[in-house]
Amino acid sequence: MRLKSELYKKEQEAIVDKIIKILDLEKKHSYTLYELDKNEDIQNNIMQLIPEIRKYFSFNGLKAVGEPKRIKRPWLSIIKQLTKTKYKVESKDLQLTENGNVIRTHIYKFELII
Repeated sequence: MRLKSELYKKEQEAIVDKIIKILDLEKKHSYTLYELDKNEDIQNNIMQLIPEIRKYFSFNGLKAVGEPKRIKRPWLSIIKQLTKTKYKVESKDLQLTENGNVIRTHIYKFELII
């Protein structure tokens, strides 16, 4: 039996490209977790890709695809796992100040792999 990565290479690349387009990674190279938590458009657009991801990817290592209700941020897991084919994802702690409140979060930097 052939692997899904062999059978559906073009479809997998198309899904990764959709995620890159949703995040607009050509123009914006970093996101904070705080920013992503507040942006429901990105979350919903990523979650709508789950049926396609199930069809074209082996999702044994992706609990966010197999059981999204059991994970706090399934959309983040999908972003990190699928974009790593084209981007190096680096995560660091970050403190922001918004309206006088200190917010502790993570920043995710996406660096294109050449």
